[in-house]
Amino acid sequence: MTHNTPLSPRPLRHLADGRHRVLTTAQLRSRGVSTAELNEQCRSGGPWQLLLPNVVLLHPGPPTSEERLHAALLYATRESAPGVPAQPTADDPHHSPYPEAVITGMAALALYGFAAAPPLPSLDRVDVLVPRLRRLRSTGHVRVIRTPALPTPRAVAGLPVAPVPRALADAVADLTDAEAVRRLLTEAVRGGHCEPASVVRELTGAKLLNRPQVVDAVDSLVAEGRAVAEDRLYRMVGEYGLPDPVWNVDLRLPGGPHLGGLDAYWPEQAVAVELDTRAPCRDDDALWSEYARKREHLERLGITVVHVTPRKLRESLEQQAAVIRTALMASADRDPAAYVVVLPR
Repeated sequence: MTHNTPLSPRPLRHLADGRHRVLTTAQLRSRGVSTAELNEQCRSGGPWQLLLPNVVLLHPGPPTSEERLHAALLYATRESAPGVPAQPTADDPHHSPYPEAVITGMAALALYGFAAAPPLPSLDRVDVLVPRLRRLRSTGHVRVIRTPALPTPRAVAGLPVAPVPRALADAVADLTDAEAVRRLLTEAVRGGHCEPASVVRELTGAKLLNRPQVVDAVDSLVAEGRAVAEDRLYRMVGEYGLPDPVWNVDLRLPGGPHLGGLDAYWPEQAVAVELDTRAPCRDDDALWSEYARKREHLERLGITVVHVTPRKLRESLEQQAAVIRTALMASADRDPAAYVVVLPR
């Protein structure tokens, strides 16, 4: 066998995609490649190269972005048996070939298609989440991020990728440019990837909300989330044939106290819609109590309050329209509501 001869054609001849052009030394040994043969193939100028510790690229020249991602995951993957990384099987197609390794940070956002994230070929490193107790060091183009609990990954291009909120938190942790942070967070909401509350929850868990560039971006994020939710609410009324409400109003008792602001109100039926666009924070319980008190007060006055979240409007617009329509129709069977003054907000 010479260094120009494809090694072990029986096990390797079908390996054509990016994942199979990158293998661990243990996987190669399981395919009959001896240590001597491996060293010969990976010699300087040879047809293979050691891309990361115990991870081999089966061609010369620079790796593609896909190969760098697979190599990072192989390096970080927990082995299922001594020296043999876990592999998917025909009987269990959903079994991850990369146990306890999840791509996060900018690489994850690039995989999700974020325009505000650098393209994969321009990234110097790939961030990979692993359990906190794993003994694994960052090396080469791989940065290891330990976490107490791995998030449930999403499959993107066949790779285990952290959910968008977690990927955002890991990406933002390295950014000092407030505008770059704002673009990422805004795109997450505007692009329909997630809701502001889930992003703020991750940023809070990562202890990033004390950074000025993050605080400013979160304000923009919450405003963007409300704008998107309001737009969906407007669209729902038109698309599902609901009667036109009065929008963004304050209610008051005649000569009495302020009752609170509402996003939509049908005066004849005394039905109100309130969007919950709160972002999780330390005083979240107090804020929720304020919401609840306002709702109870309005309902004691005979006003039906429909409480909706941005997520409900994104995932079940028709169902939310049905809830509001039911409340409007039921108004005929209720006692008349107290007279209230409706003012523009």
